[in-house]
Order: sequence, then C-alpha cells, then structure tokens
Amino acid sequence: MMNVMIKRSLTKKLEYLSKKYPVVSVVGPRQSGKTTLIKNVFKNKPYVSLEIPEMLAYAENDPRGFLNEYPKGAILDEVQRSPHLFSYIQGIVDDINKPGMFILSGSQHFLLLEKITQTLAGRVALLNLLPLSIDELISSVGKVTSLEEILFKGMYPRLYSSKINPLDFYPSYIQTYLERDVRSIKNIENLNSFQKFIKMCAGRSGQLLNLSSLSIDCGVSHNTIKSWISILEASFIIYLLYPHHKNFNKRLVKMPKLYFLDSGLMCSLLEIKKKNQIQSHPLRGNIFETFIVSELLKCRFNKGSRANLYFWRDKVGHEIDCILDKGLNLTPVEIKSGKTINSEMFKNIEYWRKIAGKTSKDSYLIYGGNDSQKRNGINILPWKDCNIL
Repeated sequence: MMNVMIKRSLTKKLEYLSKKYPVVSVVGPRQSGKTTLIKNVFKNKPYVSLEIPEMLAYAENDPRGFLNEYPKGAILDEVQRSPHLFSYIQGIVDDINKPGMFILSGSQHFLLLEKITQTLAGRVALLNLLPLSIDELISSVGKVTSLEEILFKGMYPRLYSSKINPLDFYPSYIQTYLERDVRSIKNIENLNSFQKFIKMCAGRSGQLLNLSSLSIDCGVSHNTIKSWISILEASFIIYLLYPHHKNFNKRLVKMPKLYFLDSGLMCSLLEIKKKNQIQSHPLRGNIFETFIVSELLKCRFNKGSRANLYFWRDKVGHEIDCILDKGLNLTPVEIKSGKTINSEMFKNIEYWRKIAGKTSKDSYLIYGGNDSQKRNGINILPWKDCNIL
C-alpha cells in the first residue's frame, strides 16, 4: 500500500531558518513525522540515525571521525543519544560558518535543549513538531469525519498516511516509548509501575496537576512522581499549562494543569475501544479540551513561535480554560465539548472580561459544534476552526 504524503505546516519555517542558521533542531514526540519532514525538505543531505547501534557506537567512540564523514553537514536523527556530539558540531560550524549544515532531530526535548543551550547557543534554531494539526489533516486527506473519530483516532501521521487502526497503533507506541525513550532518559526499574502512572495521568488530562494525589494512587513517593512527570514532559507525552500571573486582585491557584499532547493516546490509555464510547464517556469534556489545547499549541509551534498559552483560575472557582498572552492583550478562550450553545458556556468569559477590562479585546468560545457565531461580543468557533487563533 502506498503511503499518503502529508504536507506539514512547519516546512516553510524550517526552510527559512536553514538559510539563516548553521544548525536547525526539530524536536517532538516519537512518530510525529520529524524524519519524514526533514528528509523531504533536505533531500540531498546525508541522513544518519543514531538509533542504529553501529552509527551510535561510531559517534560515541570517535565523534571527530564520525563528523568528518560529512564535510558538508548531515541530518542527525535522535541526536540526543550522543549528546557530546554537540561540542564537536560547535567547532565545525564556528570554523565553516555556513547556514543549514546540520539538521538535528530528537524525541526528547529537555535533554536535547540543555545540551544545545550549553554548546550551540546563537548557532541553532529550535523548532517543535507535534502530530498533525487539524489544518494539516484536512488539507491532506480532505474532509474529516466526526469529532468523535478525530478524538478517538488522534493525530499521529502514520494513522492516516498508512491507514493504521488506532487499536493497533497505540499499544505498540506505548511499548516502544517505555522500552526506548523512558529507559534512555532514566533507569526506571519497574516499568509496570510507570505504565500505571501514565494511565493515571491520562485520567487527569485537563485537570490541575496534583502530585500528592498521583503519589498515593501510584504507590510511589512524591519525588518519584515529580521525576516521572518530567520524563513525560521531556518526551512530549504531556504538556504542563501554567496559570497566568495576572491576578486582577484575586487569589489564584498556582498549580499547572496537565494535558496529553494527543487525544488518541489519551483515549487508548483510558481503554476506549470505539469512537462511539466518547459521546457518553465521563471524561468527554477532558478529552475534547485536551485536543483543543494541543491544537492551539500546534498553531504556535508550526509558525516557529514559542507557546503563549496559560489558564486562569481563582480560589473560588472562576476559570478560563486558556489565556493567549499577546503582550498588551490577553485573549480568553473557553473550551466546551457540547455541540449546542447555551448561556452557561459564557459565564466565565463574561466574569473575566469584567475584571480584565481593557487588557482583553477579543474573547472566544471553542465548542464541539460546526457553526461560527458571535454573541455578546464573544466569538464562537467550531472545533475545526480553532486554528484562526
């Protein structure tokens, strides 16, 4: 079966930055399409995967000799497996000073970022590639089906390009993640406990991150949970959304909210076996919110921009699901999975607009329906159109 080529929105930014910087780094979760994207953009550049044991051994044992094999530069995939290569790459690009020499990719964010900031500061452009955005999916495969199917299936490219059943894809994905990525980040003795922890996190996506509660439910220490959260964050399984600092003289919560970066992976960990189960699932709202927050992040990352997303919640329960910080302007976004608009959906935005005053010019409600509207100055967007933010 021939695979469908899916055009990625990050392509233009990747091409542009490769003409400005000697090193460009593309990081994102395993199977998000990094290798496919980079190989397609840099067709004439040698490709080396450091997941191949012989290549990794060469890079580890003789980094200078390894890089000498590629005098004009190369694509180095899963480069975080040989982090001391960065120092040698620094020496090469300082000597030659030619844009687009090395294209680095990896499925671990903070390990890669830490080494890059130490050795390649000012020489490297950093890009994030998450799974497909709804825009990329629609432009590649045409009309999408139901919201429930999208939530259930998730957005990893191979699900669409190779038409893989999510019931086959995600269990293998999780097993590969546990055996390769988790072990390479931290030596966890009991992977069964870690897998239970991931499932517990899936049940908390869209909620405040309560380390003590997770510690009790998983039967491990508070510090262990903190360490494990860092692993999930570093490997792009979850994203921590932090509260916005603007308090408007209200006492605010300080804990971040935990979100999975893909609703399909979340559904798999929740043991959802059919898309129809989502309609009546007790966590339907959380699954939908997880999907939308991920889409809003993709909108930023696909432009090469940093995330500007926060949430806002005071101590008495008033909450805005997402705040887009645009400098002088804060844009509140409420996320509701319901397909029918009702007045209850606007209460938090209306409250927030009163206390925010002139700092808020636009406000949005993203919901599970299909029609765009405007009510009381609030823009109502269907889930497919959340990219306009």
